[in-house]
Amino acid sequence: MDRSLYIAMSGAKQTLLAQTNNSHNLANAQTTGFKADFEQFRSMPVFGPGYPSRVYAMAERPGVDLSPGVIQSTGRNLDVAVNGDGWIAVQGSDGKEAYTRAGDLRISPEGLLQTGTGLQILGDDGPLAIPEADKIEIGRDGTISIIPVGDDASTLVEVGRIKLVKPNLKDLEKLNDGLLTLKPHIPAPEADASVGLVQGSLESSNVNAISALVEMIELSRNFELQVKVMKQADENSGTSAKLMQLA
Repeated sequence: MDRSLYIAMSGAKQTLLAQTNNSHNLANAQTTGFKADFEQFRSMPVFGPGYPSRVYAMAERPGVDLSPGVIQSTGRNLDVAVNGDGWIAVQGSDGKEAYTRAGDLRISPEGLLQTGTGLQILGDDGPLAIPEADKIEIGRDGTISIIPVGDDASTLVEVGRIKLVKPNLKDLEKLNDGLLTLKPHIPAPEADASVGLVQGSLESSNVNAISALVEMIELSRNFELQVKVMKQADENSGTSAKLMQLA
């Protein structure tokens, strides 16, 4: 009797964890450049002293969906989208190089080029700083050119270039803040000239909201089924106890 109760209990717990992951994806369906997390269930024997006669369900994140989202035009000069494969290099919260597809850029009061979430955009020599300008243009190769304040409109001055990279996807792993980083002991890639940007556009999240909603319903039904099994196991245990008393 304890086997069915244990299996149902572990199944319900892992279903809740999968629901949390799915809800996180759904909540980021409108987040620029977001990459959805996969989840899967598998059976895992309970190892320990004696024969492993108990099995529990385990939910895990086997990977990340790195497929590109839809590129949408915004007309804003500081919005950029990676066209095809590649990533924008940023400085993570730990100070290390990380990668994103979110190109909703802004200039901080200190003149630093940042993402919409405040991460520093990296250039060839570190974080990029942008002087005050009447106009900013970002080229396909990430080159940033400005028309300085008060200068003629035909005067363009190059002030830096966004570091664009194309690492091997199998070397990437996703952090809790949504950034991609390289796995341990893998050196940072050099800037890749084949990676191109589209100015005035943003890449949308690659989360399919309809599929996420359908999965949410399926997981809810699965959780209800596990709870019913737990209740039935408890009722069977009570009935068996009564029969033993009569005997």
